[in-house]
Amino acid sequence: MAQTDNKKFFENLTGAGKAIAVLTSGGDAQGMNAAVRAVVRMGIYVGAKVYFVHEGYQGMVDGGDNIKEATWESVSSMLQMGGTVIGSARCKDFRTHEGRLKAAHNLVQKGITNLCVVGGDGSLTGANLFREEWSGLLAELVQQGLIDEEAAQKYSALHIVGMVGSIDNDFCGTDMTIGTDSALHRIIEVVDAIMTTAQSHQRTFVLEVMGRHCGYLALVSALACGADWVLIPEMPPEDGWEEKMCQKLSAKRAGMKRLNIIIVAEGAIDRNNKAITSEHVKNITVLFCVCCQASRMGVEAVLALLETTANTAAYVVSLCGNQSVRLPLMECVQMTQEVQKAMDEKRFEEAVRLRGSSFENNLKTYKLLAHRKPESELPHSDFNVAVLNVGAPAAGMNAAVRSAVRVGISEGHKMFAVSDGFEGFSKGQIREIKWADVGGWTGQGGSLLGTKRTLPAKHIDKIAEQMRKYNINALLVIGGFEALLGIMELLAARGTYDELCVPMVMVPATVSNNVPGSDLSIGADTALNAITDTCDRIKQSASGTKHRVFIIETMGGYCGYLASVGGLAAGADAAYIFEEPFDIRDLQSNVEHLTEKMKTSIQRGLVLRNENSNENYTTDFIYQLYSEEGKGVFDCRKNVLGHMQQGGAPSPFDRNFGTKIAAKAMQWITKKLNESYRKGRVFANTEDSACLLGMRWRAMVFQPVVQLKDKTDFVHRIPNEQWWLKLRPLMKILAKYKTSYDVSDSGQLEHVVLNRPKESEAMAAI
Repeated sequence: MAQTDNKKFFENLTGAGKAIAVLTSGGDAQGMNAAVRAVVRMGIYVGAKVYFVHEGYQGMVDGGDNIKEATWESVSSMLQMGGTVIGSARCKDFRTHEGRLKAAHNLVQKGITNLCVVGGDGSLTGANLFREEWSGLLAELVQQGLIDEEAAQKYSALHIVGMVGSIDNDFCGTDMTIGTDSALHRIIEVVDAIMTTAQSHQRTFVLEVMGRHCGYLALVSALACGADWVLIPEMPPEDGWEEKMCQKLSAKRAGMKRLNIIIVAEGAIDRNNKAITSEHVKNITVLFCVCCQASRMGVEAVLALLETTANTAAYVVSLCGNQSVRLPLMECVQMTQEVQKAMDEKRFEEAVRLRGSSFENNLKTYKLLAHRKPESELPHSDFNVAVLNVGAPAAGMNAAVRSAVRVGISEGHKMFAVSDGFEGFSKGQIREIKWADVGGWTGQGGSLLGTKRTLPAKHIDKIAEQMRKYNINALLVIGGFEALLGIMELLAARGTYDELCVPMVMVPATVSNNVPGSDLSIGADTALNAITDTCDRIKQSASGTKHRVFIIETMGGYCGYLASVGGLAAGADAAYIFEEPFDIRDLQSNVEHLTEKMKTSIQRGLVLRNENSNENYTTDFIYQLYSEEGKGVFDCRKNVLGHMQQGGAPSPFDRNFGTKIAAKAMQWITKKLNESYRKGRVFANTEDSACLLGMRWRAMVFQPVVQLKDKTDFVHRIPNEQWWLKLRPLMKILAKYKTSYDVSDSGQLEHVVLNRPKESEAMAAI
């Protein structure tokens, strides 16, 4: 009861009598429209008036038709559009006192005292200055006779909430800014295209990517595609880097590698702060430039504005891991400026730390995987580690295997690849795998090792025999729910087979995202991208059609993650899932809701259904029901997405996530092997010697597999608790349904803290 009493519901926060303006400023970034849409719909939902400010700060200064009230329908069909539909412009006028005075006058005339600003650090700093000057600006307007004292009192405080829109991801305090993920997708698409078409030529390609002051895009794309060399402003190469790079490329060519990739950040510099350009290299590609993330941030921005008081500082809303947080805007700006100051003063290690743990860990992981040490410098452990994929294929599995193999070799182990999961293990489909064998694996979809759903229980004796034959001292299992069940079966057999008393770790990889102990699995992001992209294409195909509803079936087994989060990202009107039971009355209510929407405007509807959401209310049934009940108002189409959701090439996130989580898993294996080595052999039979490594909130956490039994619904193959169910009300709110939404753990205020890890912990936080 105590937990229930402590809950805070957003419907108790009213926007009645408030006016919110949303503007986009600075360079445009994909995802801005999703944020704008969420601010408008959430604002209207809570009873506030919401205004567009067209053309950024310039529109605020010019006023007039640039500041227009938004309606629910005015943000329809915005999600799939790139850039920002309300425009953005650099504004010299707003930098002057006179310009800000005009902007204040224009806002007061509309009764606007709440600003939601989507832009970079300059735009957000300008917003904070505007807030600090607000009372003085109103006093001037009263003195000039432009507003009266009553208006000055009524609109005495300006409230600011910012969302960072920058493809460079150069703002401290947030894991990823709006637009960054889309930019990474464009980069990886180009790299994949080059690698596909250029294998017949022995060439080196140099790709210059954006990032004038921040190397995030270059670093993560290098990590995601397995680039041979990366140059970023935060960590310039040592003197003589040109010769070292050429030696490395020559060595790769001698090893029969036909293609080399070098990625250069736009602002790359050497140790003397001299620019490193790619102008002397042919075939240069300069790349310019996510809806769920932006939608969540837009909703959080409105909630933050509803809770502000006259003394509330300006916030930035951001996502850290899968959690919404609010950060003091100027703390983030100051930290961002500190990064540039550190680079200018050649304190490059400090600059990397100031970027935050995510950036720092990306850099460490890239260094670990891209540059192989000579054999003479490698430790020698005498341990043999086997890696295998289990379950259905998931994009990013290959990146995880590559990372595990290379980290294992770097730590002195002999690595073995097992083909076709536990079934292949029992048949002896085991081979040693070396550093060069996994080159180019990051960008390939599916499972190059081969994967099967077969569980090990029936083959335990043969698996134990193979482990004895190859002297396997540890297991890394990358896969879905079957992988978890498989490790549990191996644990149950430890009392009979000493060969199974070795460290085991599982890394979750499944598009269904249904593995207990982890908020996210490798492959789920690629599947969501495929769903969102398909939904966008389907909706665009009917752009000239009035009143049409699309019924789309997604994968996921009994887990509704893909349908729910895909529905939020694609702007769905409803998403039917197993975890949230529904009946014929719910279906009828949804049809009536869509019918009312269709009568008021020309638009298209989108309904998602998880494949196992209900035994009787099938996709065909729902399609036929909507078709019959919608007659005369809208027509229907259906689409079963099927295995296309597993995707081809993995997304940048899945490549990066798979790489980092597998590296951390291998480091855990090394630690456990050293702890379990007794009298010439490894013997690990404790509860914590078999773990699942999962992402929980913001951290990578090792959890003993036996402790996950009580957290699992084995019948339906899903966790008992799933964090993303809290996002379900957001989709309903943005589709104009009246619903309840618990915001008690949403957007907690935090502060930006400088991460200063000890040298001994350098790789511990990957």
